[in-house]
Amino acid sequence: MHEKIFELSEHADITIFYGVNNKNIQLLKNLFPSVKLMARGHVVKVSGNEENVDQLLGFLKKLEQYVLQNNSLSEENIIEIVKKGSQPDGIKFDHLILHGVNGKSITARTENQRKLVKDFETNDLLFAIGPAGSGKTYTAIALAVRSLKNKEIKKIILSRPAVEAGEKLGFLPGDMKEKIDPYLQPLYDALQDMISPAKLKDYLENGTIQIAPLAFMRGRTLSDAVVILDEAQNTTAPQIKMFLTRMGLNTKMIVTGDVTQIDLPLSQKSGLIDALETLKGIKGIATIQFDVKDIVRHKLVQRIVEAYEKRAKKQQEKRIENKN
Repeated sequence: MHEKIFELSEHADITIFYGVNNKNIQLLKNLFPSVKLMARGHVVKVSGNEENVDQLLGFLKKLEQYVLQNNSLSEENIIEIVKKGSQPDGIKFDHLILHGVNGKSITARTENQRKLVKDFETNDLLFAIGPAGSGKTYTAIALAVRSLKNKEIKKIILSRPAVEAGEKLGFLPGDMKEKIDPYLQPLYDALQDMISPAKLKDYLENGTIQIAPLAFMRGRTLSDAVVILDEAQNTTAPQIKMFLTRMGLNTKMIVTGDVTQIDLPLSQKSGLIDALETLKGIKGIATIQFDVKDIVRHKLVQRIVEAYEKRAKKQQEKRIENKN
């Protein structure tokens, strides 16, 4: 009797791999009747004839890879993989970033989203600047999740400045976490599209994914990570400098923001604008400028943004005219 242990990747969702009520495991037992198979947690024990055990282990690795890439696994997939001896072809996406929950395809949908994906490969610091709804934060988080699933990094760190837009934190109900969480909710929303609820809960509890306000970054060195600073237009110059100098070994940073939506006092310069001016032209830093053509929310959002931009342009022209 030959016995071997197969350990699933920590990034593989065991609920998807095993199937509801272990139906996928039961199917494998039926397909390989001469091999004994026991599964518990992330460990699968396989025993039997050495040749048959090695064959099944090979298929388990292929099934694991399929789950990591597609976030789904049906009985039809298993049968096709076993019959072909390889992964099913599936649908090809030219601009696919990863498969999210229930196999949802998360793709770079616009030219500038695709530029962000491409520049991520060759730069360690990226600035993604543009209007609301252009997908800059969503694409950045997708790149971070892909890096984690591919074991290129060990953690994802997401941050936002907790700047009040018409409200004061002290007057909001609850403890500090309850006061800050509404600022971070858009980051949770994106993650919930890409990682199953159980796996996301594990990542948040064990620190693989950390979501925190910008103030919590002070004094840290962030290594083996993708670090995203969202809504960076609401940072001050010292704050964004503090954030950028947290970068450690094997770390990439993505800074997103919209310079038309600054909630800082009028007397205070945005740290994002200051950083873009200061760091312009430095090797290893890329800037992707999103615009209204990248807006992928409701079609009205693009029209709303265009209307505000048109009014701002007129106001600027009027100020220049009055000065002259």
